[in-house]
Amino acid sequence: MKLSKHKMKAVSVSLLAFTTLLSACSSQDDSTSTGQNEAVSTAGNNDVKVVHAEPLGKYDPPIEVSFVRNLSDVVENNVLGVLKGETFEDNRWTRLYKEQLGISIKNRWVVKGSDTSEQYLQKLNVTLASGDLPDVIPVNATQLKQLADSGQIEDMTALYKQYASPLTKEILSQEGTSPFDAATIEGKLMAIPQVDSSLERAMFIWIRTDWLNKLGLQPPKTMVDVLAISKAFAEKDPDGNGKKDTYGLGLTKSLWGGAIGLEGFMAGYKAYPNMWLTDASGKLVFGGIQPEVKKALQALQNMFKNGELDQEFGIKDGGKVSEHIAAGKIGMEYGEQWNSIWPLQLNRNNDPNAQWRAYPIVSESGDTPKVPLRFSTSKFFAVKKGFKHPEAVIKLFNLHLEKNFGTTAEFDKYYAPPEAESVWQLSPVTPSPVKKNVEAFRAIDAARKANNFSTLKGEAKTIQGKIEAFNSGSKEGFALWGWERIYGPEGSEGVVDQYDKNNQFLMDKFVGAPTPTMVDRKSTLEKLMNETYTKIIMGGSMDEFDKFVKDWTKLGGEQITNEVNEWYKSTKK
Repeated sequence: MKLSKHKMKAVSVSLLAFTTLLSACSSQDDSTSTGQNEAVSTAGNNDVKVVHAEPLGKYDPPIEVSFVRNLSDVVENNVLGVLKGETFEDNRWTRLYKEQLGISIKNRWVVKGSDTSEQYLQKLNVTLASGDLPDVIPVNATQLKQLADSGQIEDMTALYKQYASPLTKEILSQEGTSPFDAATIEGKLMAIPQVDSSLERAMFIWIRTDWLNKLGLQPPKTMVDVLAISKAFAEKDPDGNGKKDTYGLGLTKSLWGGAIGLEGFMAGYKAYPNMWLTDASGKLVFGGIQPEVKKALQALQNMFKNGELDQEFGIKDGGKVSEHIAAGKIGMEYGEQWNSIWPLQLNRNNDPNAQWRAYPIVSESGDTPKVPLRFSTSKFFAVKKGFKHPEAVIKLFNLHLEKNFGTTAEFDKYYAPPEAESVWQLSPVTPSPVKKNVEAFRAIDAARKANNFSTLKGEAKTIQGKIEAFNSGSKEGFALWGWERIYGPEGSEGVVDQYDKNNQFLMDKFVGAPTPTMVDRKSTLEKLMNETYTKIIMGGSMDEFDKFVKDWTKLGGEQITNEVNEWYKSTKK
């Protein structure tokens, strides 16, 4: 099971969409072509055979579609290792696609490991360079642009409008146009984006509430409160050992990330490093050089001087800092919704009385802050130029979403059966709703308030089972504390619900492939930024920031800004 994304109203939307699809394809939307309404009578009887031109229509005769794939340890051990009679090549998903769509999946090659492993990426790059592409190929934004510029892939613009089911269109548009902007080159949609949830990258303040209670402190409402809590955690002996050996805020040498990073802290000062934002004139500017960053760095420098930050944070990675958390030496950290599973569960394992809770990030002024979201969609499915059925990949998306989240969903078979919760990964395409997690929380929370869990289904039902196991107090349930902290009454997903309803999300505005100057200079500029920030936090002159801004601009930042704005302008055409 993955920690991610869906909206409860999507259930009613998908019901309407799928009913409409089955009853009359002509009633879909204005992009439906007349070819979609064709049906062919089978000779010699009254059965009706649906032609493949429909979003869920079957190819007859069947077709073969080739992919290149990775086989992760999770799938190999936790899925195929426990399922009988299923392999990576022949399983419930490949059988479903063949039976319902007439599509036979062929894996051109399979590399063991994640899709970010060095071996997989090397093999993929060799395939791209050879020009001998599979029918459908998963690529990142840079690879997509290279294939599009060399004319090796199909234009999917009209095909998406024609073949994507209403459910697919609804789900893939839940983050607005950004995923499609990323896949659009010179006005043409050159791949289908497998939209990944940026929503799940929202930041929270994770705080040890047992320490708050011990010191008589209240949850923070402003950044002044955050600073006061940090100071108290470092100075007032919250662990009760009589030593000054605790820290207010956890921080790693990388400064950023989904756990123990600074994105949420910076946002409290309206500072958004690593993101591209629109300025008053509507142009894109880089958040890392804006003056608001200076104020956040000054606050961190004061915390460092006061011993509220580990004096050696500059040489400690996430693993090392997690050891401090496990040992009960850190009382607060900024991170994403899953932080209760790691690293905070480590603290609970050592001290069952330790308790953490995710609170919404706060602002300096007390106004509702914007919650920065980094663009998360990184996989795009392109189709080899000349493949006879480029629409087939869209149909795979349609069926994957329908069988997991539509009105004919069989969640316990195709998404997360109890014996193999990652079975959805057997499919070569794995789209899912970006609001899936918060919708599961909403369903569980409604059931909680009604004291009636019998109506829960799908992922919400599975998660509620984990919460009940934790609440039982059993040894097995103890390890599920992290899930309760996400989906329970005080869960992080409840904060996501609040963020969503308050319209607090701030999306990164640049979602295109790296620009030419980015390719050459981005890593250098990132290193310069991180080194400057770290130096300032550890006591360097605040003038270092102004020097950094000038150097960033001269060393390629100005050119990158121009290129980013050229791209931004092209998406508005």
